[in-house]
Amino acid sequence: MPDLLIELFSEEIPARMQARAREDLKKLVTDGLVEAGLTYASAGAFSTPRRLVLTVEGLTAHSPTTREERKGPRTDAPDAALQGFLRSTGLTKDQLEARDDKKGQVWFAVIQKPGRPASEIVAEVLEATIRNFPWPKSMRWGAGSLRWVRPLHSILCQLSDESGAAVVPLEIEGIAAGNTTRGHRFMAPDAFTVSGFDDYAAKLRRAKVMLDPAEREAAIRQEAANLAFARGWEIVPDDALLTEIAGLVEWPVPLMGAIEDRFLSLPPEVLQTSMKEHQKFFSARNPKTGRIEGFVTVANIETPDHGETILKGNQRVLAARLSDAAFFWENDLREARAGMTDWAEGLRSVTFQSKLGSQADRVARIAALAREIAPQVKADPDQAEEAARIAKLDLRSAMVGEFPELQGTMGRYYALEAGKPAAVADAARDHYSPLGPSDAVPSAPVSVAVALADKLDTLTGFWAIDEKPTGSKDPFALRRAALGVIRLVLGNGVRSSLGVRILQGLIEADYAARFEQAASGTNTLVRMSGLEEFKAVNGVDLAKLDAARNDLLTFFHDRLKVYLRDQGIRHDIIDAVLSMPGNDDLVLLVNRATALNDVLKTEDGTNLLQGLKRAGNILAQAEEKDGVEYSFGADPKFAETEQERALFAALDRAEPAIREAVRLEDFQAATQGIASLRAPIDAFFEAVQINTDNQITRRNRLNLLSRIREAGRLVADFSRIEG
Repeated sequence: MPDLLIELFSEEIPARMQARAREDLKKLVTDGLVEAGLTYASAGAFSTPRRLVLTVEGLTAHSPTTREERKGPRTDAPDAALQGFLRSTGLTKDQLEARDDKKGQVWFAVIQKPGRPASEIVAEVLEATIRNFPWPKSMRWGAGSLRWVRPLHSILCQLSDESGAAVVPLEIEGIAAGNTTRGHRFMAPDAFTVSGFDDYAAKLRRAKVMLDPAEREAAIRQEAANLAFARGWEIVPDDALLTEIAGLVEWPVPLMGAIEDRFLSLPPEVLQTSMKEHQKFFSARNPKTGRIEGFVTVANIETPDHGETILKGNQRVLAARLSDAAFFWENDLREARAGMTDWAEGLRSVTFQSKLGSQADRVARIAALAREIAPQVKADPDQAEEAARIAKLDLRSAMVGEFPELQGTMGRYYALEAGKPAAVADAARDHYSPLGPSDAVPSAPVSVAVALADKLDTLTGFWAIDEKPTGSKDPFALRRAALGVIRLVLGNGVRSSLGVRILQGLIEADYAARFEQAASGTNTLVRMSGLEEFKAVNGVDLAKLDAARNDLLTFFHDRLKVYLRDQGIRHDIIDAVLSMPGNDDLVLLVNRATALNDVLKTEDGTNLLQGLKRAGNILAQAEEKDGVEYSFGADPKFAETEQERALFAALDRAEPAIREAVRLEDFQAATQGIASLRAPIDAFFEAVQINTDNQITRRNRLNLLSRIREAGRLVADFSRIEG
């Protein structure tokens, strides 16, 4: 069975596209081979800046001969039907067979497809892959029509087995497949021939090319760590930067340099961001001082002076970049020490959203909401409001203008320089968090209050103007904001009615939107009078806002289902607790769901669920048939069996205990109380016929089933749970 080797050699492929391109090449080629009737044992894809490579091992040498019988129209069918059948099979009428069928004679087509050699199939599949490759961006060059991410120079395509290697005959836009490739652009530029993947990989290494991106990453990480260790430093981890650099070099040569003393006073985040964004440098930290004091750059070439010239050039460029950063920092510090009043005034001219006013309007809303939330998270209301008012000021700073990813981080530095308390400064830094599923959740009370207020204002504002996510589109990252609220609430055990906060935020956002619209119209008096006077004379449509509140709460519940599913809690269990009172208290919801999930994993829980659902189903059928609700009047004096009397006694014991556990929010005890009913419920259904001829007995038993159903409803709506 032959092995296949493909290399597509081009100008430099952008690092950000390489991982996806490897997977696309592997999938397109292997899927095409399988579809054409070939099988294979394994496949692997690799990339460097100048090449995409695929190796397929254990490929079958030929596709099998296939025989297919296809039933067509009756022999006396209209000619149009016959002609359509012939077109679909590619046969002529004299190649069809007439066979007897239940309703008369029917045309049958016997289609035989002979097997084809692997080389023919590979050529066909690879040409289709190259011509239809899904690059995010591609280009044409010269006079040809072929599109590729960068000009394609050569194609290596060969099949090899015990007898040797053979080039697959293929030509695309004047580029003929061959068995040659090239090594490193500068250190080994000459072409050489290969005969199979092992030979290819070994010769590439001798030609100063590491084929496997994972190997390049490991080499960079290890050598950078060694260089830092030799100076008593440590490399600041950055996996994304490591992957990007591995996609920029074929033969990584890490080099270490030191940052000039005059820049060491800059915040470490500024140094790290500047070096990463502008020059793709790793930062080296001195663990004794905690400062970023050095850097590692990765060259793509070995030099006689061991990189000294490369380092000097990089350090000159770095000095220029850090001089700019130092200039921004010094100017920003002067404004921070002056109280940041100019920045605050500048936010009035920055539009947050055309219907929701300026950033200054938004800051006012967040500050009011943070003050309201503060007692719920044990934060000082004054500090929460103050932190909210300064949290966005760094948006006007020169440093954040240059490095937007430092917003919040720089806000903390400027707040400290302005003499603000540490809790207020930390909240300015933390109020964007958590930004993603792996981001840490703030735990300091003031930070939690401001972070919640910030995200709730975003959500309620866009809900107030009916700008909600649709399908996969979420231009304002509202799903991320909702997940951030959920993680903040659950991570800090915030016991608050989310519905109240949502409605409060919606009212403020609705006023802001209506005020902005009125002020931007012909009535300039509205803008002159201000938002507070506008509120005094313009009421809000509370019914409309309440509908929006419920819709946003449903959105939160949907996000919560996704979040809890990742925690191992089923969606139907969430549905079962969402129908209970207090479903706008996320901590309460999760406590209910977790306890219910735990009990349903046990054998008692599984059997109890069946009993509760059986009771609910029988009761629903009887209520529909009789046109009455059986919810009162079950009396043990009408019980005819020991099992009935035992169930009455078990319910009398369990119901008060379950109610008390629910009141205390001890849902573990409440679910265990429900689970204790499993045995008497099972025994009841084993021994008792519900729909007996005696109507008094039947009604009493149906009312007893109602007690079972209501006992379950103390914890959750078990009818919503599957199984």
